[in-house]
Amino acid sequence: QVQLVESGGGLVQPGGSLRLSCTASGNIFSRSAMGWYRQAPGKQRELVAVIRTSGDTSYADSVKGRFTISRDNAKNTVYLQMNSLKPEDTAVYYCNADIFPLPGRGYRPDYWGQGTQVTVSS
Repeated sequence: QVQLVESGGGLVQPGGSLRLSCTASGNIFSRSAMGWYRQAPGKQRELVAVIRTSGDTSYADSVKGRFTISRDNAKNTVYLQMNSLKPEDTAVYYCNADIFPLPGRGYRPDYWGQGTQVTVSS
């Protein structure tokens, strides 16, 4: 059984920063690609960032230059550093794990965390 638990969400003013954390149970972390999705009410779910086992990363165009995904395999934890936050970033952010990150295949989450709320507002 795999469990992903997010933390670090909250209320922040436009231009501010937050760092989200996600800790995974079990022994799947080091061999899994990890990612963050976000979803706001009434909006389509968006894949924000992915980090592969190699450390290679990818980002949605909407967050490039502002967000950074990283991982600490010793702690079974993935992070999302969010800078220069905008009201449009307001959403529930979900941590995900792709435990079968095959070469040439896109990111396909197998497990999801419960989500953490990020609100960017004055």
